[in-house]
Amino acid sequence: MIQAAHSPKLKEALRHHLEETEHQIERLKIIEIELKVVLSGAVCDAMLGLLKEGNKIAKLPFDKEVKDSAIISAAQRVEHYEIAVYGTLKTYAKHLKLDKVEELLKETLKEEGAADKKLTAIAEGTLFTSGINQKASV
Repeated sequence: MIQAAHSPKLKEALRHHLEETEHQIERLKIIEIELKVVLSGAVCDAMLGLLKEGNKIAKLPFDKEVKDSAIISAAQRVEHYEIAVYGTLKTYAKHLKLDKVEELLKETLKEEGAADKKLTAIAEGTLFTSGINQKASV
């Protein structure tokens, strides 16, 4: 989706969040150590579907503003799913009194929320003020 995006702000936001994702993976490795378990890295069908949909959108022949808007929509669906999952896991950690795990998940949850807000700001601050509605309806 980074390559398909046109807006420099959108490209940068996606690139930045990809870097954050690498840090989130490191946090998951710390959680593995903390819990003395191996996180299987099992495939999540829901996330695969969201990513597949995003890749499909990235290949569509839309005007640049319409495509960027569609990319934001796809990226936000991924963010919302991650927010739901990390939020639930953080709550479990809290109730199990796994303070370190809770803090690590809280940090990731904060990043996911910030990424979602950044995507909204890009859409509302630039894309939706550039006549995207007229272009999308043609």
